[in-house]
Amino acid sequence: MTEQVILVDNNDLPIGQMEKLEAHKKGLLHRAFSVFIFNSNNELLLQQRAYSKYHSGGLWTNTCCSHPRFGEHNFDAANRRLDEEMGMKCSLTYAFSFTYKATFADGLIEHELDHVFFGNSDEIPKINKEEVENYKYISLKDLKIQIVKEPEIFTPWLKICLEKVVEARLLS
Repeated sequence: MTEQVILVDNNDLPIGQMEKLEAHKKGLLHRAFSVFIFNSNNELLLQQRAYSKYHSGGLWTNTCCSHPRFGEHNFDAANRRLDEEMGMKCSLTYAFSFTYKATFADGLIEHELDHVFFGNSDEIPKINKEEVENYKYISLKDLKIQIVKEPEIFTPWLKICLEKVVEARLLS
């Protein structure tokens, strides 16, 4: 069975489902989530997406991200993917949501209403090599500097939401 995404309106109300690749070809708004895990030094755990991913392969991004399944709560989906991609379990808290649209060189379009979750852990990731090429920890300050120097090595959604992540971390 092909993976489906939940199509939503601007208020995050479901309006249907569609095969994931088709939704990305058409650029239709769909529900997504992003997880940001911080260690006890307040460094963010980044993952480098597997080179085999159908878009953004090899780019650095937040700890994990994906799409909830139909009928699956965003919180449950975030925990599921954190385990599937990074081999980690962590207590997550909801931080904020944002909507973005990004077009890739291959013509695919990410148009997502993205729910962001934060967690804290010093657990060593056990990465799934089908999903994740590598990982590293970095301070938010150093990440912002690196994004300015080498924006092409980071995913669009990470660059778009980073300021909101910084603001939300200061409030937490």
